[in-house]
Amino acid sequence: MKSEETVNYETLVRRSQLCIMNYELIKDKALAELFQAQKPTFDDSADFMAKLTKRLDAVEFIKQHQEATIHRYKMAMVVAFVVGIVSGGVTIAFLLSTPADVPLFTFDGQTDGSTSLTTGLLQWLSENSRVIFATILALLMSLGIVSVINNVQEIVAIKLKQ
Repeated sequence: MKSEETVNYETLVRRSQLCIMNYELIKDKALAELFQAQKPTFDDSADFMAKLTKRLDAVEFIKQHQEATIHRYKMAMVVAFVVGIVSGGVTIAFLLSTPADVPLFTFDGQTDGSTSLTTGLLQWLSENSRVIFATILALLMSLGIVSVINNVQEIVAIKLKQ
């Protein structure tokens, strides 16, 4: 015959098992209700396939557009490189072919002995025209280099996203 402690222990074990099973049933019911609340419609498989095909075509279009953009950037960089080499060569040839003491441009004006600020500024510009021209050219070349580097970084960023 079982002792009273054993019966109480077995009763406690059964009750705890029932509580655990009841909790799991409630949890399962909650999950079942959650899934039953979702009512996906599968009306027509042809309609589903048409929508899926349309979405896949859109993805393919975006991929082709990105590839075309990368190709355009690469061509623009090649063109910028060639134009930079040619324009730099022409400019250097032009600057080296003319005498160093002759200004690139002059301002012919009346020199009646009066010195004004405008005449002094124009004279300074004509005397330093070579340095000014070389500085402007260097700034433009630097801008071109920065824009090419920016394009390279954009291409790398696009490739990393793919």
